[in-house]
Amino acid sequence: MEWQRHWHKHPAVRTGDQLTLGERAADHMRNSMGSWPFVFGFVVIMIVWAIANSVFYLGGAEGEHGFDPYPYILLNLILSMVAGLQGAILLIAAKRSDQVSSELAMHTYENTTQLTELLQKVDDLTTQIHRHICTTDGQKAPDPVV
Repeated sequence: MEWQRHWHKHPAVRTGDQLTLGERAADHMRNSMGSWPFVFGFVVIMIVWAIANSVFYLGGAEGEHGFDPYPYILLNLILSMVAGLQGAILLIAAKRSDQVSSELAMHTYENTTQLTELLQKVDDLTTQIHRHICTTDGQKAPDPVV
């Protein structure tokens, strides 16, 4: 969505020094980890790891097989740790997105309330003007047609 890229420019959303360190970190995480460059970079790192691990394993001599004697065990461990943190990272980013949405909704609600009050005043004034103009010789004017 277009608004999600520019939400930080909205006057109702706190930004910069108004945010806590955790909120800034969550924004940075959401903006970087939730992007195609991150996904492509992660895939490239996995491919490089797989190629390097295979080359070192196959290139080993006399029973020595590079830095990982059991191919991909270390990679599996690292990916398991990343998966363990991934849930928490996603929740933190989602919580911050909800907070931003809440700030935008409150701003919209306040503006709508003010606009409703203003429109009611305009309607009241219009009715008074109509009655004043339509009153002739002390007769009560009909209510305006809406």
